[in-house]
This record gives sequence, C-alpha cells and structure tokens, in this order.
Amino acid sequence: MKSRMAVALLALLGLFISTYLYLFKVGLIGTIACGTGGCETVQLSPQSRFLGVEVAAIGVAGYAILLGVALIALNRRFVAERWPVLLLAGLSGGAVLFTAYLKYLEFFVIRAICRWCVASAVIITILFVLTVVELRRTRTAPSV
Repeated sequence: MKSRMAVALLALLGLFISTYLYLFKVGLIGTIACGTGGCETVQLSPQSRFLGVEVAAIGVAGYAILLGVALIALNRRFVAERWPVLLLAGLSGGAVLFTAYLKYLEFFVIRAICRWCVASAVIITILFVLTVVELRRTRTAPSV
C-alpha cells in the first residue's frame, strides 16, 4: 500500500511540474525559474510540440491520468485487484519511453537541458520502478 501511495504522490508532483511548464508555454507565467536558460530554450524550441500538441500539455494529461489510476488503486475495493497496477505499469512504461525520446531531443537536437524536464524524467522513472515492484508483489501475493 505504501508503494501505491508513493506512486500517487509522485504523479501529483509530476502534475505540478508539467502544469508549471504548460503555464509558461502558454504565456500565463512570464519567466520560468531555471537558472541556466536551458528551460526556456527547451520550452520554446520546435521540439516542444509532439504531433501538434504541447509536450507540457501531454505531461499534464499523462500525470493526471496516472494520479487518477493511482488513487483508484488506493481505494479499498481495488487493493486486492491487479488491474490498476497493470494499468499503472503500462501507462508509466509508455511515459518512460516517451521521456527517453524527449531526453534524446534535449541532448542531441536542442542541445539544452531543462532542469524541470529532468525532474519530471526522474519522477516518471521512479514511478515506473515502484509500479513494477508493486506489480511483482501482487503477482506473488496470495489471493484474497
């Protein structure tokens, strides 16, 4: 149960970061706290859109969905169920792959690093690892 709470907390933290980046991208925040200038470079680059959608908006939606599923997984009715954890593993696994693609763009195409994006990458990676550990635990746990 603690790992499911940690997943929900990480998803909430990721939601805050991606919302902050999205608010900057749409102009509701004048400057972004970064310190190196890399965040602005990344956020204003042509690669900050994927299939015509702002990457930060994809992050907002993705983390919101992960948070919703994590909260469902915490519900007493679903604690013994495996499907919420399977869904979390699939969603977060896809997010890790997408994040790897974005990190490639930052390093080799944009040639700038956004600290907020790095924080999000760390969050989604830890979230995925916790979900896989929980998935393994639910597979080996006796049925209730």
